[in-house]
Amino acid sequence: MPGKRYEAIVIGVSSGGMEAMKFLFSALPREFSIPIIVVQHMSPHSDSQWISVVKKNFPLEFKEADEKEKILPGHIYIAPPNYHLLVEADRSFSLSVEPKVNYARPAIDVLFQTASMVYKEKLIGIVLTGSNHDGAEGLKQIKVCGGLCIVQDPATAASSYMPQAALEAAQPQYVLSLKKVIDLLKSIDGLI
Repeated sequence: MPGKRYEAIVIGVSSGGMEAMKFLFSALPREFSIPIIVVQHMSPHSDSQWISVVKKNFPLEFKEADEKEKILPGHIYIAPPNYHLLVEADRSFSLSVEPKVNYARPAIDVLFQTASMVYKEKLIGIVLTGSNHDGAEGLKQIKVCGGLCIVQDPATAASSYMPQAALEAAQPQYVLSLKKVIDLLKSIDGLI
């Protein structure tokens, strides 16, 4: 909610996610300060070339998360292919090759659950377009810990299954189009 100080944003996205991320991240201003951590379902054999292509359009630093890397303001971190991305108590990342969760590695639920234990009520969780139910339980955990939960309006998603599952599981505070997600995030960060 606007006025409250949040310390991190976690985003889960799957089918249709590349376009959703381009739209969302290109609209955030350079002054946006809350770190954003993303799990995008992708092939385990995916290379990271796409990051160098898309990051040219983003005002914020956009990079693949590294083992033991400290989470910094004004950065967007994305989970590397075939690794779960976890948030540690010291607010750094760890990478894991534990078994897949919800048929995915990286899994959204793993990121959301570990981040909720660290950031508690100072965390924002967002579930965007996707074709499975990954993220639903993690978003529910964020809400239990007092965090803010946002789900893309399933009617506006390229694939409605994942936002619909998150909506039913977590009963988020906000169900919004991507444009309204941008406006809300800018408002929360005091930029509008």
